[in-house]
Amino acid sequence: MSLFKARDWWSTILGEKEEFDQGCLCLADVDNSENGQDKIIVGSFMGYLRIFNPRPVKAVDAAQAEDLLLEVHLRDPILQVEVGKFVSGGVPATSAERWQCLELLDQEGALQLTAKCTPVGAACRGTLGNVEHGNQYQIKLMYEHHLQRTACNMTYGPFGGVKGRDLICIQSMDGMLMLFEQESYAFGRFLPGSLLPGPLAYSSRTDSFITVSSCRQVESYKYQVLAFATDADKREETEQQKLGSGKRLVVDWTLNIGEQALDICIVSFNQSASSIFVLGERNFFCLKDNGQIRFMKKLDCSPSCFLPYCSVSEGTVNTLIGNHNNMLHIYQDVTLKWATQLPHIPVAVKVGSLHDLKGVIVTLSDRGHLQCSYLGTDPSLFRAPKVESRELNYEELDAELEELQKIIRDVKAQGVWPMTEREDDLKVSAAVSPNFDSVSVATDADIGTDLVPSITVKVTLQNRVALQKARLSVYVPPPLVLTCDHFTFDFMAPEMTSTVTFSVYLKSSYMPSELEGNAVVSYSRPTDRNPDGIPRVIQCKFRLPLKLICLPGQPSKTASHKLTIDTNKSPVSLLSLFPGFASQPDDEQVNVMGFRFLGGSRVTLLASKTSQRYRIQSEQFEDLWLITNELILRLQEYFENQGIKDFACSFSGSVPLQEYFELIDHHFELRINGEKLEELLSERAVQFRAIQRRLLTRFKDKTPAPLQHLDTLLDGTYKQVIALAEAVEENQANLLQSFARLKSATHLVILLVGLWQKLSADQVALLEAAFLPLQEDAQELGWEETVDTAVSHLLKTCLSKSSKEQALNLSSHLNMPKDTSRLKKHITLLCDRLAKGGRLCLSADMATPQTIVMPGLSDVMAVSISGIESSEAFNRGYLSRWNQVAEERRGEQGGRQK
Repeated sequence: MSLFKARDWWSTILGEKEEFDQGCLCLADVDNSENGQDKIIVGSFMGYLRIFNPRPVKAVDAAQAEDLLLEVHLRDPILQVEVGKFVSGGVPATSAERWQCLELLDQEGALQLTAKCTPVGAACRGTLGNVEHGNQYQIKLMYEHHLQRTACNMTYGPFGGVKGRDLICIQSMDGMLMLFEQESYAFGRFLPGSLLPGPLAYSSRTDSFITVSSCRQVESYKYQVLAFATDADKREETEQQKLGSGKRLVVDWTLNIGEQALDICIVSFNQSASSIFVLGERNFFCLKDNGQIRFMKKLDCSPSCFLPYCSVSEGTVNTLIGNHNNMLHIYQDVTLKWATQLPHIPVAVKVGSLHDLKGVIVTLSDRGHLQCSYLGTDPSLFRAPKVESRELNYEELDAELEELQKIIRDVKAQGVWPMTEREDDLKVSAAVSPNFDSVSVATDADIGTDLVPSITVKVTLQNRVALQKARLSVYVPPPLVLTCDHFTFDFMAPEMTSTVTFSVYLKSSYMPSELEGNAVVSYSRPTDRNPDGIPRVIQCKFRLPLKLICLPGQPSKTASHKLTIDTNKSPVSLLSLFPGFASQPDDEQVNVMGFRFLGGSRVTLLASKTSQRYRIQSEQFEDLWLITNELILRLQEYFENQGIKDFACSFSGSVPLQEYFELIDHHFELRINGEKLEELLSERAVQFRAIQRRLLTRFKDKTPAPLQHLDTLLDGTYKQVIALAEAVEENQANLLQSFARLKSATHLVILLVGLWQKLSADQVALLEAAFLPLQEDAQELGWEETVDTAVSHLLKTCLSKSSKEQALNLSSHLNMPKDTSRLKKHITLLCDRLAKGGRLCLSADMATPQTIVMPGLSDVMAVSISGIESSEAFNRGYLSRWNQVAEERRGEQGGRQK
C-alpha cells in the first residue's frame, strides 16, 4: 500500500445515482460563523443543494447526521454554485447580520439567488436520553431570473469597478454573455465567432472576461467594451436577451494554445502578482494579464480539474491538478512537488479551512464521492493473516488433477474455437434452376436491351442439432445482383430444414469476372460448457449458367485477340459441349460457334477437325476468359462422364502480357483521375464554404455593404461542385467496371500460366492469392500496390535465384505507386523465372524453412524458400559465408596471440 496516499479526514457519499461536475462544489463561510470556518456547498444535477460542516469523530468513520447543515431540493438541475455579495441594499453594520448569498445556475435556464443568514431558531436531537439543542438553518429566495437561453456556466465579480457588491455574468450555450446587476438584467452580448462555449472567468485587476473559444485560443474582452457596444434605442429586457443586439465586439488580446480548455482560474495573491491559469487537455498554462505566457507545463496524464493557490515561497504559485488516474499532483510553478492517490477521479477540487484545520483538500467525484483529506505519509499498517497449516492429501490432489484433465479433454473434444467446421452440424446445398424465370425480375437493369433474363437459386439448410444465430449471406461477382442477399434462420430444435430462394440477373453492360456464387452460413453451436454457442462458419458454392449473360451469336472469322488450347484427346463436337448455343442444330459435328454477351461484345470458338486444338478469339482480351474457362470445365466434365481420367489441357503459345498490361494501365489511370477529382472537389468545397461565410457576414451586418459579385461567385462555385461530384461518381463507376475487366484478364493469365507450366492446383491457388487479393478496389488500398508486394515476395522467396535476393525488406505500409512500370517489370520477371524452371511450392525443401507473412493481403500467404535453383544457391551462399566467418575468427585469434 502506498505511503503517498491522501489521508482521509472526512468523507461521505451524496445521494443515490446523482451526477456532479466541476461547478457543483464551493467552499465559503456561508453561515457567518464566529470562527470564520468554511462550509462545503454542493449542488447536483438532480437539483439537490447541500451544505456540510464536517466534524469528524475518531470513533466513527462515517459522516454524522449533524454534519449536514442544510439540504433542499430545487426544481431544476444545478450547474454551478458560487458565493458572493449579490443582494442590493448595502452591507449591514454588524458582521453577525451580514448576508452571504448563494448564486445557483440551473440547467433549464433559471438563475436563482438565495441568501444565507445566521441561525434562526433551534432544533433538538436525542443523545443518550438527554436533549441537546442545535441550530436550525433556512434558505431564503431573494430573487430569480428566468433566462431565455440555455445556460452553460457563469462568473461573478465587481464588474466595472463597482464596490460593495458583485455582478453576475452568465454564458449561454450559443456563446452569449448575459450580465445581471443583482435584481435587474443589464445587457447581453454575443461573442464573435462563437461555436461552442468554453470556460469563463473574470479578472478584477484588468476588468476583463477571459474565455477559451472553439478556435482553441484564449480571448480577453474588456467589460467597458461589452458595456458600450450597445444600440441607441433601448429595448425591453426580454427583447435584449432574445436578440442580443449590439455593435461588433473587439477582442482585447488572444493567445492560441492549440487545444481545448477544461477550466480557467485567475489568481492575485498580492498587488504585484496576477496570473491567468488555463487547464488544457494536455497542458496547463500560466499567462500574464496581457496574454503573454509566463510558463506552461506538459501533463503526463489526462487532467480532470485544477486549483491554483498561494505558495509559501515568494513569487511562486502552487497548483493542484487531478487526473483520470485517481491521482492528485501538486506543482510549484512547473515543478512537481507532491503526488498523492485518491479513491476516485476528482471533477472538482477546493482548499479551505475546516474545523480549525487549515489547508484541507476537498474533492468531489462525478458520482458524488465527497472527501476531505490532507497530505501526509502516515503508514497504513497491514498484517498478513496467519496461514493455517495443514498436511497435504496427495490422493485428493491426484483425484482433483484427474478431474481437471478430463474437463480439458472434453473442452478440446467439443472445441472452444473450432479449427474445422463440423459438416454434420449443418448441411448447406444450393441448386440453380435449369430454366429462366417466367417473369424476369431484372426491372432495373441498365444494359440497353429488354431481354435481360433472371434465374432462381434455391439454398437448403439442414441441421442435425439445435443451432443459434444462423445467418445466410450470398455473394455473386458484380455486375450480377441478387434480389436478396441476407437471410436469418432459427434452428432451436434439431432435424429442421429451411429453404430460401432468390433470383440473380445481370444489371450492367460489362461482364462479371466469374460465374461462381458463394453462400456462407454463420451460426453458433451451444455446448454444455458454453451455452451461448461456439461460432462456426460453413459455405457452399454454386455455379451460374453461361446463358444468364450470353446469347448465341454469329461467328466471326477475324478477331484482334486469339488463344489456342491444346488437349491430349480427340476434339469434341461443340454442340455436345454447348447445347443451345449452336446456330446449326441439325449438324452434329459443329466446329465453330459464336457467343454474344448481353453487353454487346462477341466471342468465337473454333474446334479443329484434324488436330486436338481449340481456338477462342474476340475483339476484347478480357472477354476470352469466360468462354475459355467454360470450355475447359465442360471438356473435363465430358471426359469424366466418358470414364477417361487422363484428360489434360496445355498452352504452348506466349503469355499475352502486353494486352494484360494495357488493362492494368487503364485501371491505374482511372485511379489517378479519381484522386485528382477528389482533391479538386475538396478545394471547391472549401471555397464554397468560405464564400458562404463571407455572404453571411455581409447579410448580418447592420450597415449594408455591396456584395462585390460574391453571389455570382457562389453560384459559379456551386455549379463546379455539382459537376465535380458527378465526375467523381462517373469515374467510380468506370473504375468498378475496369476492375471487373482486370479481374477477368487476371483469371485468364493465371489459367494460361498454369497450363503453360503445368502447375498443380496448390501452385495455381498460390498465384490466385497473389494476383487476386482484393474483392473490391478502393483508393486507400488498390490492386496495383497489393499485387506488386505479393509478386515481389514470391520473387524474393520461392522464385529467388541466389541467397542475396532472399533478404526481405518488405514494407508494412502499402502506398499508391507513381506508375505501373515496377509492377509490370515484376510480373514479367515472375513469368521468366517460371519459364526457367522455378516452381511455387508450399513445402519446405530446406532444413530451416523461413516463413513470411505478406502484408496487405486479404488471404494470408505463407511461402517457404524452396525451388530448383534456390536450394543450390542457398548451399553455395551458406558455405562461402561459413568460410568467411572462419577466416575472420582465425585472424582475431592471431591478433590476440601477438
